[in-house]
Amino acid sequence: MLNIDDPAKIDNTPAIWRLGFRPFFLGGAILAALYIPLWLMGWFTPQYSLFNTEFWTNVVPLWWHPHEMLFGFAMAIVCGFLLTAVQAWTNQPTITGRALMVTFGCWLIARLMLLLPMNIPLVLPAIFDSLFLGLSALALWRCIYPVKQWRNIGFPIMLLVALLVNLASYYALSERNFSLSTQLWQGMIWWLAMVITIVGGRVIPFFTAMKIQQPKPDPIKALENTLLFVMGLLFIQAISHWFPKGIEQVLLAVAGILHLVRIARWQAHKTLKQPMLWSLHISYLSLPITLLLMAINIDNEYAYRTLLHLFAIGGIASLCLSMISRVSLGHTSRNIYQGPNMTVAFLCLPLAAILRAGMPLLMPEYTQIWLWAAGACWFIGFGLFVWFYAPILMRPRLDGRPG
Repeated sequence: MLNIDDPAKIDNTPAIWRLGFRPFFLGGAILAALYIPLWLMGWFTPQYSLFNTEFWTNVVPLWWHPHEMLFGFAMAIVCGFLLTAVQAWTNQPTITGRALMVTFGCWLIARLMLLLPMNIPLVLPAIFDSLFLGLSALALWRCIYPVKQWRNIGFPIMLLVALLVNLASYYALSERNFSLSTQLWQGMIWWLAMVITIVGGRVIPFFTAMKIQQPKPDPIKALENTLLFVMGLLFIQAISHWFPKGIEQVLLAVAGILHLVRIARWQAHKTLKQPMLWSLHISYLSLPITLLLMAINIDNEYAYRTLLHLFAIGGIASLCLSMISRVSLGHTSRNIYQGPNMTVAFLCLPLAAILRAGMPLLMPEYTQIWLWAAGACWFIGFGLFVWFYAPILMRPRLDGRPG
């Protein structure tokens, strides 16, 4: 086996380019912290925004916001995590240095192109976005395939699926087909839910068992397989609308119940003194809550779409924040439970989810207030991460090892 952590090897690569989590976690967090205030200002106070209504000549705001939250922010965190974790999974070296710079550069160029105040061809950001996802998938494949680690082969395949969905989203923008865009965004939310189902199902009970020093509950194979199958059907349904609403309602309810059964076995009540743990459990819990509430509100289109933000913020974003905080410490040889105090940040994201998805349904007359309050909580959460973790991510490991 290749020793990927040889302490005798001197690595002259700048620290930020030594492993995928470094640039992608930092870049994704900065994007998250800036883009939500930018979105709110552009939407509610265009006269004070850097981007007035005339700015958005080519990229429509209603397309830009969900696209950049999904393919800009969330996908950066997913790829940063996978490009880091695959090395531990396979004991094979993943991309670093120039290869990592190119992959991250493609992600960054696509983000910047979508902000240019000119009518640039949409094919350009689409190409760079595709290169980012394609190169990430290739890097995973090159680690997984040589050791025939088939349990993880789904990740590069899922990235290629995301690449195709992203290309479809650019097509929808070029055609001004915002009905198709909406279907694609919802599909990508369930795509991310599948990633969380797979990765969260592995790491959350494992991290919990290690900390509370009790045996990790063995997965129930029938439950796990059924859950992935149902989540896959929800992804297909969101994009295609093949099934009638009654079937979709059943799928939402079944998925929600199965997720609740799953998380009930993870002993979340024993993690209340550890923010690095309870934040993971709260984030994951938002998934079954969202699924069940959406099943109940299947015939209320406004509530149905608004509730997607409950999981998008309280699940996807919250879990991203918790995981990048943990991984950034662990992979820089710091004590995971003695790092920066992120309690406030971890509380801000679930609160933002409630303010964004719950309060507009309960008190719609104050919707604008709830959105600004949610945006403030979001900014505090990711702003604190950038403040505390930027120095950590840009410096070498404390133990001198590569990575």
